[in-house]
Amino acid sequence: MNLALIGGLVTVGITADSVGVLAAAGDTLADSVALVLGLIAVSLRDRDPHRPGAKRPIAVVALLNATLLIAVAVTVAVEAFLRLRRGAPAVLGLPMAVIALITVVVMVAGALVLGLSAHREDLHMKSVLVDTLGDAAAAAGVLVAGILICVTGGTFWLDPALALVLAAVIGVAGTRLAIQAVAGLRGADLHTDD
Repeated sequence: MNLALIGGLVTVGITADSVGVLAAAGDTLADSVALVLGLIAVSLRDRDPHRPGAKRPIAVVALLNATLLIAVAVTVAVEAFLRLRRGAPAVLGLPMAVIALITVVVMVAGALVLGLSAHREDLHMKSVLVDTLGDAAAAAGVLVAGILICVTGGTFWLDPALALVLAAVIGVAGTRLAIQAVAGLRGADLHTDD
């Protein structure tokens, strides 16, 4: 579902000229990569959870994800700022709203699936659940912006303004994750030295 959603977000983002939709695509891509790498890291950890450095793969994946999130946030913020400075170009509100609605549905469905297993899993899966719910909320924001642009036939500044908000949220999440990942790597190194 995530791969199809990323393809749809990128296509609509380019077609509708929406930096907000492209921000959602970058965030979803980063999350999908992190989920796949996280599952690999958890399986490596679970092979021998008592060996020194067993938690290191999870911390490395978290750091990679944080780096990708921060890169997405910076890229989106720069583009959104430039659009606000130059004057926001015309954005197609209807495609924005439709893809955002689809994104909300996919993210809520994913959250339901994750919610059923999160209580049995570790902190990694619970963090993926929270992030998925956050993505659904961000998509709801894009949906509202798309509807407002469509109804007013203007207010194109909403798209880059929303993209700046999304970039800030993604950047803060990436920074927090980077701090936790570095702390996790230090903890894994300390346990390795024991």
